[in-house]
Amino acid sequence: MKTKQKIILRAIAAYNAQGVTNVTSRDLADSLGISHGNLEYHFKNKEELLIAIYKQMRKDISEVYEEQDIDGDPFMHFNDLLMNLESFHDKYSFFNLDVLEISRNFKKVDNLLKKTFQIRREQMALFFRRFMDYGYFKSELKEGIYMRLQHTIRIIITFWKSQKEVLPYSAFTANSTLTTYIWDLLLPHMTPIGLSAYRELNLDPTQK
Repeated sequence: MKTKQKIILRAIAAYNAQGVTNVTSRDLADSLGISHGNLEYHFKNKEELLIAIYKQMRKDISEVYEEQDIDGDPFMHFNDLLMNLESFHDKYSFFNLDVLEISRNFKKVDNLLKKTFQIRREQMALFFRRFMDYGYFKSELKEGIYMRLQHTIRIIITFWKSQKEVLPYSAFTANSTLTTYIWDLLLPHMTPIGLSAYRELNLDPTQK
């Protein structure tokens, strides 16, 4: 493995364990057994390192977003996306926990984030259009409700890790996953056809 990738992997592990602000480049160099100058040769500052990590993150999850089979079942693909996001958040937990701090302190990373959020907004809207095309969702009870629901889902995805840290008193059970919470938001909007497609995913324990 090349030194650059070793630095990225060690940084992810260290940031996950201690947070972005608590890990210095010297800490990373020492843990890798390389000189501080060698580390700075590859990444001259923390922002460059965060950009490299973020590009790896974006590549990892973009492949899942973009694997959408336009002729395949949208509920199946949406569920695959949510389940991949669960493991994705574990792999890069520091980014979700420190996203506001990163956004405020590293402007180049913030610009990348904003561009990605716009792409994710469009991808989420495509899912909802396909839900409607397949007859899985009812007509809107109130104009704009599905747009706001999409935004709510993206908020949950972005801050899922953070809320578990901030609200430790919440009784999280085995079923209290990101996937479960988002499907629970969608259930009231499903038609009988949508409910049937949802049950075929075997996500509802009451239907097993």
